[in-house]
Amino acid sequence: MGPTSSPRVVRLATRGSPLARWQTEHVAGLIRGRHPEVAVEPVVVKTEGDRRQDAPIWQIGGKGLFVREIQAAVLHGRADAAVHSAKDMPGEQLDGLLLAAIAVRADASDVLVGGRLAELRPGARVGTGAPRRRAQLAHLRPDLTFAELRGNIGTRLDVASDHPIVMASAALDRLGVDPTERGLDVDVLDHADLLPQVGQGAIAVESRADADGMIDLLAAVDHEPSRRAVVAERAFLAELGGDCDLPCGAHATVQNDGTLRLEAMLASLDGRVLVRHTGTGTDPDALGHTVGRALLEEAGGSALLAVGR
Repeated sequence: MGPTSSPRVVRLATRGSPLARWQTEHVAGLIRGRHPEVAVEPVVVKTEGDRRQDAPIWQIGGKGLFVREIQAAVLHGRADAAVHSAKDMPGEQLDGLLLAAIAVRADASDVLVGGRLAELRPGARVGTGAPRRRAQLAHLRPDLTFAELRGNIGTRLDVASDHPIVMASAALDRLGVDPTERGLDVDVLDHADLLPQVGQGAIAVESRADADGMIDLLAAVDHEPSRRAVVAERAFLAELGGDCDLPCGAHATVQNDGTLRLEAMLASLDGRVLVRHTGTGTDPDALGHTVGRALLEEAGGSALLAVGR
């Protein structure tokens, strides 16, 4: 670490959005709390997802669209670690990088802003750009129609004044945004209706796989129960192919006895077919792959993947 008179500088690569900067400062605070001699600096990277606001995410690259350039900054030495929303990461770990830490996870739920799901009129329009959300909502309510949704939280809440939208609860909480102050209803959606995206609500930190000192430093950020849950969900996604083309979701929780419970789903794009599977186990990686195989082989998910591709 060097003498305290010459603080080590840790460079954290991040997107420039308000939420990304909040997450990076949160990680920086955890590092400083354990290592006050360390200075932490953000390295803002503009990703392809930030540049391309003209099309749905799934049409221009899907998962990885918000992380590739940030990962490259670490691999090429422009930053020491990368801070991501875990939900933006593909299931397969990029060669040369290591998932060094998962911070304490926030609520992984989705929320409907601007209305209540049970009270939406027949044929109501709902704003969301996520195939996962659209498929599950269409499965519940085939009458609903959908509109694309991109942009920052302020822009999205402007849309919610016209018609309801779906957002991650964690994004609102972390930025201290309360839609009810605008007169907008907030309906927290039960996981039985809308299963979250893999890694939703979690902040992930990657470092170079060979950077032992950085890995040790980032232990200050890591929360073991959150890590185990996210690793299980990512293993499920990896079993489906790492960047599943179809709507899929998963959520893992650590039980009182230390075992993990993982619920996962895969659906057709129109939501007409939706399959779920739940499993328990102690090894996060093994559990994720087991649930993924069961969903594909026993629940009929393989046929959905074949149609989607």
